Amino acid sequence: MKVGYRWFLGLVLLIVISGCDTTKETRVIKLAHGLDVNHSVHKAMLKMSEDLEKLSGGKMTIKIYPNQQLGSERESLELLQIGSLDMTKVSVGVLENFAPDMKVFGIPFLFRDKQHSFSVLDGPIGKKLLEEGEKFWLKGLCYYDAGSRSFYTKDKQVTTPDDLKGLKIRVMESATAMDMVRSLGGAPTPISWGELYTSLQQGVVDGAENNPPSFYLSRHYEVCKYYTINEHTMLPDALLVSTHLWGRLSEQEQQWLQEAADNSVAYQRELWAISEREALEEVEKAGVEVIYPDKAPFEEAVQGLYDQYKDDKVMSSLIEQIQQTN
Repeated sequence: MKVGYRWFLGLVLLIVISGCDTTKETRVIKLAHGLDVNHSVHKAMLKMSEDLEKLSGGKMTIKIYPNQQLGSERESLELLQIGSLDMTKVSVGVLENFAPDMKVFGIPFLFRDKQHSFSVLDGPIGKKLLEEGEKFWLKGLCYYDAGSRSFYTKDKQVTTPDDLKGLKIRVMESATAMDMVRSLGGAPTPISWGELYTSLQQGVVDGAENNPPSFYLSRHYEVCKYYTINEHTMLPDALLVSTHLWGRLSEQEQQWLQEAADNSVAYQRELWAISEREALEEVEKAGVEVIYPDKAPFEEAVQGLYDQYKDDKVMSSLIEQIQQTN
């Protein structure tokens, strides 16, 4: 199904859903995302909905539409902007097209480790970046852990950047991700997540890059038999609410929704840690060769990306603040 047609069907479905919602006692918030129902983010959203119902005494609840039922991440963001969808979860790699400063998270090897990333996301830098989207009708509520992204390929092992030369690598619709793959010698190819499995099968691309749970739950391991854990980026997911909805909520309702979202973060991180281990175990059982290369050559190859931001005052300041965060 073509992306534009699927987006149109999603919009029609939202209109029908809105028209059929006759309840007056409970405010039903519509949340769409593109992940599998077994994903830790979806499970965290279920908890968020349960907590919201408890906090509000049944006055508020969340209806979740997973698996790109209402469109891709970019399409969901567009629906939030016009007020046809209430909430969504997107990778900050896609969000950078709407809130430009978010592209700082796509700079490779920016974080020293996971704890460093959490310190940034949970601190003033992360909170300020979540607020940036408000002028684009997108209010950020929290970040979910999306681990580290690494390369997986169909027919060729990748142990050094040279191995990526000439390979078509799927990336998100993110200028930063495309620059990163180019700097490593690959040919970046933006393709929507829902179309990637078929694109890998048909040879439209030679590989992709993502975290272990996404590699496993998408079943991309059935096509790609090499997974190189070079952990080039740590791109979090962002949970967003349309400012059209946020403005209609009372101060108390806003507090309930924010608290429910905050509560879901720690739960999701626990589930994520488990899912990362399980995903790697399962893909190895399925015959995938998991490779742990020397990261130094990859880090050296992308240093030019840092240089190109030296004259950008906003980006250079953000990079410095993140690097100095303990």
